[in-house]
Amino acid sequence: MRALVLQGTRLAGAAQPQLLRMSTGRRAGRWQLQTAVALDIDGVLVRGRRALDEGRRALQMLSGDNRLGRRIPFVLLTNGGGVSEADKASSVSRLLGVEVRPEQVVLAHSPMRSLARKYSQKHVLVVGGEQGRCADIARAYGFENVSTPDDVVAWSPSAWPFMPPPPPTAHKSRDYASDPFHAVMVFHDSFDFGRDLQVATDVLRSAGATLGREFVNRQTVPLYMSNSDLVFSNDYPRPRFGQGAYHVCLRAMWDALTAKAPLEYTLFGKPNRVQYQYAEHLLDQIALAADPGADLAQLRACRRIFAIGDNPAADIAGANGAGWTSVLVRTGVFDGPPGANDATHPAHLVTDHVEDAVSWIIDSAA
Repeated sequence: MRALVLQGTRLAGAAQPQLLRMSTGRRAGRWQLQTAVALDIDGVLVRGRRALDEGRRALQMLSGDNRLGRRIPFVLLTNGGGVSEADKASSVSRLLGVEVRPEQVVLAHSPMRSLARKYSQKHVLVVGGEQGRCADIARAYGFENVSTPDDVVAWSPSAWPFMPPPPPTAHKSRDYASDPFHAVMVFHDSFDFGRDLQVATDVLRSAGATLGREFVNRQTVPLYMSNSDLVFSNDYPRPRFGQGAYHVCLRAMWDALTAKAPLEYTLFGKPNRVQYQYAEHLLDQIALAADPGADLAQLRACRRIFAIGDNPAADIAGANGAGWTSVLVRTGVFDGPPGANDATHPAHLVTDHVEDAVSWIIDSAA
């Protein structure tokens, strides 16, 4: 694939605008519904806790401050997580000064809410995130019977003796030796690799998926994981380990413990197709809110979706696989020299930053 490369373009704009509100009603102005955009967050709009000025101006342009005078539907498609969609929308809105609604946010674990239909009453182990946040998110998705590795260690501190015993949890009376699990779900990055590897592998290879029973060295329950990014970009100068690093460690420990018994798992997050189908559904809902009489079948046939990201293995590979137009920026994981594209997952377009990308998209829609 040959890619167009843009460099050095910079648009004028206010440095710290008031919060720009993006209403989805008709009174918000005209929409360009035949064009839609999905943007990554880390390494595209922000770096760690720091907003990128180009990201702020890019969202202003998509919200109607462009030469077409039209709003362009957009979603934020990130492999981040560990918070609710509402919390992520609120934090991005505060950082960038442009209102983002929860229904415009796709987190790595957002499509996992569909699993609640199967597991609503069944006992599941939710791994990852700070304290009990991911367990709370799972419950909000409809999982009503959730435990975490912290709950297990609170029940039996010897399950992972390399940390101070956690305080008693809401499950302090639960006896995991007689309460089997039905699935392991990795929602977000592990904040304690050792503990989470131990408890997850215990569940996966214990007889009857019941803790404390004999190991059978075969997988006893399904495994779901939400984000295979090996690294991600924040405000540190070089990429950091992502949830994919936990996946690598989990598979390596499984192979070592079970003599490489099969380990099957379902992946969510970019570059998996389910993530893009979920984003397309949200874009459909934005279009219907803007024009309730829109013919979705006809719109889908003519709509061009652009994806802007910094990680070739996730953002670009996923967009290309979904049939979207991919745009790679140099403000995050990808650090190729000027004029270069990624050799393994080449994008349709390479730009210095997201503002250039959105400017090109608007020109394409004119």
